[in-house]
Amino acid sequence: MANIKEAFLLTTLAGLSTLLGSIFIFLKRKDSSNVICEALAFAAGVMMTVSLTDLIPEGQNLLLKYFYQVPTILISFIFLVIGIILSMIIDYCLPEKNNSNKSNNKLYRVGIISMLAIILHNLPEGIATFMTSTNNISLGISLTIAIALHNIPEGISISIPIFYASGSHKKAFFYTFISGISELIGAIIAYFFLKDIMNDAIMGMLYSVIAGIMIHISFSELLPTSLQYKKEYSTIIYFILGVSVMSINHFYF
Repeated sequence: MANIKEAFLLTTLAGLSTLLGSIFIFLKRKDSSNVICEALAFAAGVMMTVSLTDLIPEGQNLLLKYFYQVPTILISFIFLVIGIILSMIIDYCLPEKNNSNKSNNKLYRVGIISMLAIILHNLPEGIATFMTSTNNISLGISLTIAIALHNIPEGISISIPIFYASGSHKKAFFYTFISGISELIGAIIAYFFLKDIMNDAIMGMLYSVIAGIMIHISFSELLPTSLQYKKEYSTIIYFILGVSVMSINHFYF
């Protein structure tokens, strides 16, 4: 294995770019409901697009190295459903706190669920970045740039709901940091445990599971919570904006 130090550095930079999404919690807006509505809708568009244009197709491409096309589609679908079911279980096991401010509880819950989903997303992403960079440093740099660009809006999906639910910059920054550093953890896992057993078939299945988790969160948490603020026009516009930003990112990187 070559380029070990460089691979760890690139994976760390890709993960910590998530923190750039926290910048938006320091921007003052008179109506916080607008910020929350827009950020959640934008994050839903990002997660949906990442799932449909990156995770699912990439997962299928990896599986095609081992299976014919029909079994590949079937395996991808099965693990997509597993991801949705896993997300539903996480949703069920994370009940809202019982106190007077139900709106803040719901918002805090959305932030935590988004963090958990992005951690699950970042772990295999960290593995992929590390493994790619050790084999081809130029390709690793390109992959790092692409990942960094889509990690920024993922940071928004965590920091905005956590901040507006708790009022704490430190808490919002900390949870976003945890999700970002999980990419480095993925690289560490790859280096010590998976470098000899990880293959494209396993990565393809993981990508499908993560896509299922993100799709479920977009439809069951992010969009419904955004719509609760009764700003349907803003929800639609910012959802489309999230889709557009990630589509451009996918096209050029």
